[in-house]
Amino acid sequence: MKPKDRILHALHHEEPDRVPTGENDMDYVLAEQLLGRTTLYNARWREREALWDGRRAEIVRDYGTTLVDLARALEWDYVRVPTMPVDKAYRRPVMTGPYAWLDEAGREIQYSPEVGNIATFVDDSEMTIDDLPDPAAPFAVDPSALEAIRHVVAELGDTHFIIGRSPVDGTFPFQQTVGMQEFLTRMVTDPEFVQRAVEVYVSRSIAYIEAMLDAGCDAVMTTDDYSGNEGPFMGPARFRQFVAPGIERQAAAAHARGGLFIKHTDGHVWSILDDLVATGIDGWHGIQPNIGMDLRLLKERYGERLCFFGGLNCETLIEGTPATARAEVEYAIRHAASGGGLVIATGNVLQPGTNLQNYLAARQATRDFGAYPIRDPRRDS
Repeated sequence: MKPKDRILHALHHEEPDRVPTGENDMDYVLAEQLLGRTTLYNARWREREALWDGRRAEIVRDYGTTLVDLARALEWDYVRVPTMPVDKAYRRPVMTGPYAWLDEAGREIQYSPEVGNIATFVDDSEMTIDDLPDPAAPFAVDPSALEAIRHVVAELGDTHFIIGRSPVDGTFPFQQTVGMQEFLTRMVTDPEFVQRAVEVYVSRSIAYIEAMLDAGCDAVMTTDDYSGNEGPFMGPARFRQFVAPGIERQAAAAHARGGLFIKHTDGHVWSILDDLVATGIDGWHGIQPNIGMDLRLLKERYGERLCFFGGLNCETLIEGTPATARAEVEYAIRHAASGGGLVIATGNVLQPGTNLQNYLAARQATRDFGAYPIRDPRRDS
């Protein structure tokens, strides 16, 4: 069975030949260990410096070739491919600190080199509804942003399941606007601002969804997180009011284009799962077993309506042992793989500090325990 077919079986709640697997992303240190060469793929500050040095083409090439090589080396069934910086002249910005700078609009961006390739806007709590873009204004995706996607599709599209990662989610657009705390406050004090912001950025997200599916992706994933380890930031009622309608729009847009829609959101999400499932998503990525998102319980309650991408705690791969990584995979497969609906993956990405031997043990465990038919633990007890 082809890797693509395994994922499709899982998403359609059918049993493939074995439980499929894949990852959303990988830190460059781990990629270099696996491939035995240097890369600018997810190379954190080194990648950003390369962009400012005029090496965009090299970055794009590294993303495309490295993702293809990783998928083949690790026998992934799905590959997630991000959009790329558009093809234009990049100049070194005005720096405001060692890892902070002003963007072209004068907004300050801060970068955290120790936690991965993450850059965030400094909060702009003075923004008003009049400062938001016009929701009716046309928005077109620059074709050069899809170059890595087109490369991976050309190399793997016939065999593997390709997921495009939208650079804009829009369902919780605090980073594009006023920062998280102020955005949450405005859900109470200024709901019109919040609704307008969601409308603007979900519409932009849908433009990317359509472009990535047109470029050959099988599915699209959006990545706004809604919860911490104890529950959703905005509470279930406001999730239902402000966030869920945007997810529903995204899923409908993907389906209208003939693609599938996978939502990433990690954290403790039990209190919003009914509403998340009701939006029409096909799969959910971001499962963290170590904070109570138990795949046995998830399978019992949502197994007929949702495909789970998960099973591995990121912390286990960093701080654990090969034995604990194998045990987590075995548990996920035994309790959530029957009847399809499970793709083994980490709860987020293969983060900085991931121990290669732990991850290779998890990959082997998928092979050792993942052949269908899966032994049903209910019959073993």
